Amino acid sequence: MTMLTAEDYAAVIGQRIGAERVAIAARWLTRLREMLTVTANEVFPSRDLLDHIPSLVDEIARYLAAPADQAIAANSGVMDKARELGLLRHRQRATAHQLLHEYELLGEILETFLVEETERLGLQPSVAECLAVQRRLTGSVRILMRTTIDTFISEYTSTIQDQTERIRAFNRAASHELRSQIGTLLFSGALLEKPIVREDPQRLAKVASTVRSSAERLSWIVENLQRLARITDVADTPSEQQVDLTALAQEVARQLAEMAAARGVTIRIAPDLPQLYADPARLELVLLNLVSNAVKYSDPAKADPYVAIEQVDSAAATTPSGSTPTCTIAVRDNGIGIPEEDQAAVFDRFFRAHAHRDDELGVSGTGLGLAIVHDCVQALRATIRCESRSGSGTTFFVTLPMTPAGA
Repeated sequence: MTMLTAEDYAAVIGQRIGAERVAIAARWLTRLREMLTVTANEVFPSRDLLDHIPSLVDEIARYLAAPADQAIAANSGVMDKARELGLLRHRQRATAHQLLHEYELLGEILETFLVEETERLGLQPSVAECLAVQRRLTGSVRILMRTTIDTFISEYTSTIQDQTERIRAFNRAASHELRSQIGTLLFSGALLEKPIVREDPQRLAKVASTVRSSAERLSWIVENLQRLARITDVADTPSEQQVDLTALAQEVARQLAEMAAARGVTIRIAPDLPQLYADPARLELVLLNLVSNAVKYSDPAKADPYVAIEQVDSAAATTPSGSTPTCTIAVRDNGIGIPEEDQAAVFDRFFRAHAHRDDELGVSGTGLGLAIVHDCVQALRATIRCESRSGSGTTFFVTLPMTPAGA
């Protein structure tokens, strides 16, 4: 096993990423072909664009090895490549959600490579050294992602007429929704400065885990708020494609697994959910908010708290001849329920039926989740209704068209 300084460790990993940039780019391309709706040849439709990818990976490697000398944001050539990717995805009518996933995949591939090479080379970095390299890695991917996303969004927002009001609405929502997570990060940061935490591996790991979970939650909130700000824009029209609801629900369950485990909640997904045509970004956002709400408001007094995603009817059984075939998906839980007098207002922005029980339940929020769900459902040409009984649980029924618009 080899002991290295933080800078030596970063240099070694950077050199290995640079040496394997083509293989890493190939891994990314393979994953993109599985995710994107365009054909394999359209993922990067020209040799020039395809050559961008090893270049981007190589620039990340340089930044890891020498962050002070190789600032990615200052490299106009690399920034141009990231912008070209944003323009390409705009022409292909992709969604911001897909672009975010592209860079998430790249980050995952690089993180996996870091672990593999650390083990293969017998390196033995400290926790601080690992965190330093991880921070550089995440930061470099984030810079490239931000440049691509900014270019992509600017193409869509060039004709926005209500931009001023949307920014105001975003700021109002952000000031409410972000406060609790920022507070947690500030508190955790203060703990990390204390010797008693830094010198205790268990405490350090626990605080680091809190920082990570809060940052992930913060990222998820920001993505929600961005969509809330853009949801009614004509430039953000749904990008419909065939969606496997079972696979989508499983992805939602994966994202919320840690949150559910912390509260002892089981997420159950029916194995036979249908396939339909919809905007996967909005549909995923609907399920994320409904399931996360069910987890947050689970009943701690129940022995087996759960949330289930299931189909409650079939298109053939509920659709008159000649009309658009639909399916109804239920998100059902056995949580604390919603009082009858509050159910009519659950989709209003900033309305919260259980705000007075935040301390008791250990939750926080500002009532934006179901408002986002309602807006997404309307854009999906769908409907949603709620049935609930205090103390027994809540079920949200989402009825979705199964065919593309105009089919």
